Amino acid sequence: MENVIKVSGVDMEARKALGIRAGDTVRVWQKIEEKGKIRLQAFEGLVLAVKHGSEAGGTFTVRRVASGVGVEKIFPLYSPMIDKIQIIKRATVRSSKLYYIREKVSREARRLLRRTRMMGQTTSDLEKGEEVPVDESTTEVEAGSVAEVAAE
Repeated sequence: MENVIKVSGVDMEARKALGIRAGDTVRVWQKIEEKGKIRLQAFEGLVLAVKHGSEAGGTFTVRRVASGVGVEKIFPLYSPMIDKIQIIKRATVRSSKLYYIREKVSREARRLLRRTRMMGQTTSDLEKGEEVPVDESTTEVEAGSVAEVAAE
């Protein structure tokens, strides 16, 4: 048998050899226990930071955008709840912590919202300078329907 260090079922040498860095796009397969069964769930995103290197308490932060919302998870490098880590893409970055990505994404989203036009108007109507009435029934929510949904 090889001289491999294993702590609670984790091959520490293999995880250390991955060499995860900020700027990498990784897919982390996490074990999730539901109703007595264990299933694997992938979390793919950009590595923003690696803290404490490859020592026993090392962690890495992964960020992804799910349904238009930024989600960040901090994974311990040697956690037994991580089945495997795949490095999908490597990017060359000049900084060891990419926390500025959070603000950069929100700035771009605001810029895109400024460029969008009001719904209910077509380009030909805008060229003529005419106002197009917007159907009020689609934009307003009745108070009774909100109470019914909240009661459910």
